[in-house]
Amino acid sequence: MRTRIDIEQLEYDSLAAYAMKSRESAGRVIHEEPHGVRTCYQRDRDRIVHSEAFRKLEYKTQVFAILEGDYYRTRLTHTIEVAQIARTIGRSLRLNEDLIEAIALAHDLGHPPFGHAGEYALNDIMLAAKTTGFNHNFRSFEIVTKFEKRYPNYDGLNLSEEVLIGILKHQTDYDKAGVSHQFKAKGTTLEAQVVDIADTVAYLTHDIDDGLTSGYITSEDLMDSDLWQDVYKQMDDNLPQHNKSMLKYQIVKFLIDLQIRDLLAQTTKNLKRLQFASSKNVMGYNAQKKNPPVIGFSPKMKRQRDKLQALLNQKLYHHYQVERMTEKARRIINDLFAVYEKNPRQLSYELFPLKSKMTKQQKYQVICNYIASMTDRMALHEHKKFFDPYEKI
Repeated sequence: MRTRIDIEQLEYDSLAAYAMKSRESAGRVIHEEPHGVRTCYQRDRDRIVHSEAFRKLEYKTQVFAILEGDYYRTRLTHTIEVAQIARTIGRSLRLNEDLIEAIALAHDLGHPPFGHAGEYALNDIMLAAKTTGFNHNFRSFEIVTKFEKRYPNYDGLNLSEEVLIGILKHQTDYDKAGVSHQFKAKGTTLEAQVVDIADTVAYLTHDIDDGLTSGYITSEDLMDSDLWQDVYKQMDDNLPQHNKSMLKYQIVKFLIDLQIRDLLAQTTKNLKRLQFASSKNVMGYNAQKKNPPVIGFSPKMKRQRDKLQALLNQKLYHHYQVERMTEKARRIINDLFAVYEKNPRQLSYELFPLKSKMTKQQKYQVICNYIASMTDRMALHEHKKFFDPYEKI
């Protein structure tokens, strides 16, 4: 039988010097005795998978609303795809795959219903109330440190510090890092950076897949991108006898592979130049805001991705049908917030005790947390109960 100690030794024998080893973890906020057969990051991953917030991802929007069709990606399928891509990258770079997987599986736990449309709506409401706004990364952090109630001795999941920092400081072009004074001065691991970039690979390629399937975009819409042209021509030449559906799947597959190969080549160059002797060196480097990420694409691939992303912004994310979904989501969020704000006693006693004395900001935070915890279907059902006179309360 392989024990935790055996696995930890295997990490030292097989992982790179710059990888974060389980034995080197800064630990948990509340001390727990080590498990007999699982490392700390394996336990973190398992706690995340068994959480209520993780299960809810199945019914939360990625780009296309859940009710638009069963084919389109949800937050859960996107999360699984990010974890798979991130582990592939981490394995090649000899990083800690368990830490990567834990961060990847938790990176979107804080998303409200209706994807980014829901996030923007809540953020606008909270900023207008003179609060710090709504940030889904910080919301993810709060879920795993406070809102999950699964253990008798503490709130949250009591995850390892490196996982918490990776969740809080998750950052892409669309995701701003959350802020917590607890970890403000601490840098991320390379494993966390791998999740950041795997997220961008997943949403770029898979949004194309969903966009083509929906018919909202066509291959011709993306031909201004030289990256798309190169991939399309190569696949079209190799698969002339196949149908468009097969061609689409192969293009998406090849596009992912092309990005990962470029990423690995550029990151290997970066690592050779920086010569990190330990994960501690990495986190010290990453704590300096002036330093660029170690995990990254070549300048050429960055330019190609930016051009393709710009086309998606123009052709897909601002397609009139997507805009309608976005507007509908905003209206639902705003309507629900207004109802609860006008009379908070419509919330359960657990959320809003009858004798509770709250400031306006505190009241708004309670309502925001409640709405953010909803799935798309729950938000739609709640909205229907309030605004459809024939619907039972």
